[in-house]
Amino acid sequence: MKPIPPGHQARLEVRVTPEMTVNFGLDDPRLGALHPVYATYWMVKHMELVGRLILLPFLEDGEEGIGSAVEARHLAPALPGMKIVLEGVHERSEGRRLWVAVKVWSELGDLIGEGRTEQVVLPKQLLEARFNELRRRWQGVS
Repeated sequence: MKPIPPGHQARLEVRVTPEMTVNFGLDDPRLGALHPVYATYWMVKHMELVGRLILLPFLEDGEEGIGSAVEARHLAPALPGMKIVLEGVHERSEGRRLWVAVKVWSELGDLIGEGRTEQVVLPKQLLEARFNELRRRWQGVS
């Protein structure tokens, strides 16, 4: 991985869709469609995407990043149709690990979320070997 300057930024704009609202997809009404607002799990996905956007220009041939941790606080709702903006800032890197701080704003200017992502950069061959080993072990169980 090439050095990433502290403060390097990435921005992502997303329009909240009905599919991004809180719905756990189960028949139990307490666990199905619950709230018609932007779901925390979608916010976390978008936070990870911003972290990846920061990393991509700095990956070298044969390297790949993989998420290793996420911290997220969901502070306010956003409705379907609203535009949200995620702003990520590279905080620091240590060895092959990097941290990105992310803030999420609604088009109304409300801070709707904040948190941090962590990624580890590894050789692609090592990751694929680990995934293949996991597949092998799982096939022995199922």
